[in-house]
Amino acid sequence: EVKDIEYLAFMLPDFNLLPAFPNLKAMFSRAAGVEDIVKHPNLPKVPLGKVEPPGGDPMMTEYVIMHVLRLHRDMPGYAAAQARKEWRRTTIVRPEQRRVGFLGFGMMAKAPALVLQSLGFRISAWVRNKRQEDGIAIYHGAGQLEQFLNQTDIAVCLLPLTRETAGIFCARTFAMMPRGAMLVNVGRGKHVVEADLIDALDSGQLAYAALDALWPEPLPPGSPLWLHPKVTVMPHVARRPTVNQLVTEIAANIRSLEAGGQPLQEVDIATGY
Repeated sequence: EVKDIEYLAFMLPDFNLLPAFPNLKAMFSRAAGVEDIVKHPNLPKVPLGKVEPPGGDPMMTEYVIMHVLRLHRDMPGYAAAQARKEWRRTTIVRPEQRRVGFLGFGMMAKAPALVLQSLGFRISAWVRNKRQEDGIAIYHGAGQLEQFLNQTDIAVCLLPLTRETAGIFCARTFAMMPRGAMLVNVGRGKHVVEADLIDALDSGQLAYAALDALWPEPLPPGSPLWLHPKVTVMPHVARRPTVNQLVTEIAANIRSLEAGGQPLQEVDIATGY
């Protein structure tokens, strides 16, 4: 019965259709992006947590590293040369010459950042509030975004989508990046202003973009991104948590709550993530 339900786990809930749960203690979102959930007028007034592994997801780690290495070693350029039957010999950039900047530095970002650092890349991150991380330069707040982007050759976006971060990649911020910089967006499609991205790629301000999150999804057949020679379009496939992974994390959350604690990754409804 509805009154017996104490915990609710979901992916895409419709709070207009769900009944009121009089004894609900907490809710868990399997989706990393909760921007639509937190704004819903019928959102139950109980703690909301995300269900994610504490050390990051190995699938996300491999995915971010794959795209960063692909762009770093200019695989798109070699693929284009192969199509022209061109034996392409060109300058190869070493890892210590490449600066990788993470926008957002939660669990999903930290794991690939540390692997890339171990390969010799220079790593920095930009976050909302000031904090320290061993061996990684951390920039924070709107006031330090330009300084951060000035020294970022490959930007990896793992931000939540909020009022402050929507459209964060636009003509203004692309101009802050070194000429020939590259973008890997594993955040949300609305983080990127599509027309500004295409302009930046066409002008050479940006060299390449790998996009896992797009807007809208699925990307319409008429979108210029599909066939742009400097864009990789991926159908939002960075990670797929297993049922076992999800159940393990939900159980850990319930243990925490039953012991008088909070969800392990509680969402701040006010900030939206």
